Amino acid sequence: MTSRPTGAQQLRDLARLRRVRDRIDREYAQPLDVEALARGANMSAGHLSRQFRIAYGESPYSYLMTRRIERAMALLRRGDLSVTDVCFEVGCSSLGTFSTRFTELVGMPPSAYRRQVESGASGVPPCVAKQMTRPVRNREARAPGPPLA
Repeated sequence: MTSRPTGAQQLRDLARLRRVRDRIDREYAQPLDVEALARGANMSAGHLSRQFRIAYGESPYSYLMTRRIERAMALLRRGDLSVTDVCFEVGCSSLGTFSTRFTELVGMPPSAYRRQVESGASGVPPCVAKQMTRPVRNREARAPGPPLA
């Protein structure tokens, strides 16, 4: 018979999950895997993955890749690094995987994104561009609903 976690245990788990998320945000360019994140949180990899998905709506790996792609977009907008350099700068070790994930999240390959940014200098302030271009996983994007009154 398994026991259900108490309220205090759930709060401790949420605090550990926040620390994992914060670590991903800080160390996105480092080689991180679920096992290492779980060890740092004193959780099993399976438990961390399940609880992280419940708390944040995506797996730790998906969250990590979203942070990496978000940073890659900023570096590509800056324009002084090649796509390959950006790939390695954000912690990806495979240009193919990086390009696939970038295309999945942004809707176009990194080289096309760079060309679009270079040709479309729209005069939008960088802080607004960052918010407007924040990557959203296609399957998680919600259709716009009716305007709120």
